[in-house]
Amino acid sequence: MKLNVSHLSFAYGSRAVLEDVCFEAREGELLCVLGPNGAGKSTLFKCVLGLLPDYEGQILLDGADAAALPPRARANRVAYIPQSHAPAFNYSVFDVALMGTTHQLSPIASPGPRQRESAMRALAQLGIAGFAQRGFANLSGGEQQLALIARALAQQARMLVMDEPTANLDYGNQLRVLARVRALSREGYAVLLSTHNPQHALTYADRILALHSGRVVADGPPGETLTQELLGLLYGVDARLVAIGGQKLILPRSGVEE
Repeated sequence: MKLNVSHLSFAYGSRAVLEDVCFEAREGELLCVLGPNGAGKSTLFKCVLGLLPDYEGQILLDGADAAALPPRARANRVAYIPQSHAPAFNYSVFDVALMGTTHQLSPIASPGPRQRESAMRALAQLGIAGFAQRGFANLSGGEQQLALIARALAQQARMLVMDEPTANLDYGNQLRVLARVRALSREGYAVLLSTHNPQHALTYADRILALHSGRVVADGPPGETLTQELLGLLYGVDARLVAIGGQKLILPRSGVEE
């Protein structure tokens, strides 16, 4: 699975949000999108997902023009994992995962053995098969996020788009979810993930794509791309990167720059 974004621009009326954005996301790679509020991260994801079709430029999913793909064909290629989900009913975890297979069915068909097998396989892949009959609302935040990822895996798309998947999780669950996501990239999934925590990108990502004012200002391996200067540009903070135990850590020197 490969995503190619070429010269992508988008505006809400007269307000430009994305300008000439170009990048690739490849199978087996975790690409982390960084940027401050208003940088265009969510708008970028909506364009990739087909929710904002009136963009300029080109988006290719495995060589196919995303703008020309019908919804079912797009669902076969890319799956979306939101920050959180609050269903009207307390569906079982198995039923939440099973929802990922609905694009395979006609409007009047019910899931069959193949769809049920896909849902259970997705739960097992994430180590939560034991939660299959538990109510989604009865899970912890981290467990709910894994259930939503399982729903995406049951969709059988090879690209996963995650918009701040750890935003509502405590520290431990953030690390557990990110470890699972990184493992999925190692299984061959292409993962496009946004976060407001640059340390997450530095620790887990294979590549970083940094957006500022709707433009790409950096694209490359975390250890080379995430610099003190980039942190200052994106977030207006004075921070340095130090190596401890073979790992780089971000240490702020002071508060937000005036």
